[in-house]
Amino acid sequence: MEMRRLTPDELDDCVRLAKSREWLPERRKWALLFEAGEVYGLLLGGTLVSTTVLTRYGAGYGVISMVLTDPAHARQGLARRLMEYVLEQADGLVLSLTATPNGRPLYERLGFETVGEVTSHVGVFAGEPSGVSRAATAADLEPILALDRELFEADRGVLLRRLPDLHDPLRVIERDGRVAAFGGVWDTGDQLVGGPVVTRDPEAAMALLADLLAGTAKPVRLDLDTRQTEVCAWAEAHGVQPGFSTKLMVRGGALPGVRPSLVTSYNVALG
Repeated sequence: MEMRRLTPDELDDCVRLAKSREWLPERRKWALLFEAGEVYGLLLGGTLVSTTVLTRYGAGYGVISMVLTDPAHARQGLARRLMEYVLEQADGLVLSLTATPNGRPLYERLGFETVGEVTSHVGVFAGEPSGVSRAATAADLEPILALDRELFEADRGVLLRRLPDLHDPLRVIERDGRVAAFGGVWDTGDQLVGGPVVTRDPEAAMALLADLLAGTAKPVRLDLDTRQTEVCAWAEAHGVQPGFSTKLMVRGGALPGVRPSLVTSYNVALG
């Protein structure tokens, strides 16, 4: 048995493992995780059978994701061993993750506590653009980073600097000449994932989402904290219906961020 940090050359092995669990392959997302995070693997006889990803945001906070084990090796304690190894690498960080019902007992045993719930809303968006937002420009990047540091309360710059390359469209709302909200859409091929959407009020969030999603024929997925009651109701009224839910869990301290302002995550693997 070998546990270690994987290299980008092993991306295909991660995709294969995801497919074995009937997850979408999402090569683009795996590539971003290798670039922005730390991808760890457990190998048996040289074959990758389990993964966990740690993405650090500054010196105090990180997100755990992509906890996968080959079904042929399920229920052998491999995911727990790898998680314990990754927790050692995290070295005292406050950590969060989103947990399915199957994964939640493991995370509880490892010291994670439930602090919220995220529901994935999926459907074809049926609505008109608000006209309130505008397309982001290169000059907006630093104001976006500043707003996110204030409201996320940790530094996601390693990800947000990739927004113009990976999110199309990327839009902002200005108030009094300053960026007051920003949001993007991630195209996975099969659907559009809305996020991140960061704003000071739900009205701006809904206006921004309407401009991001109007006119697309692809299914849309919005991973919304259930405490975002106004945005959740708005999504349902526009054809994006609630589906499966996961628990938002944290270990090692309080979850950072002004949560009402963090309408959707970058994606659930990255916080």
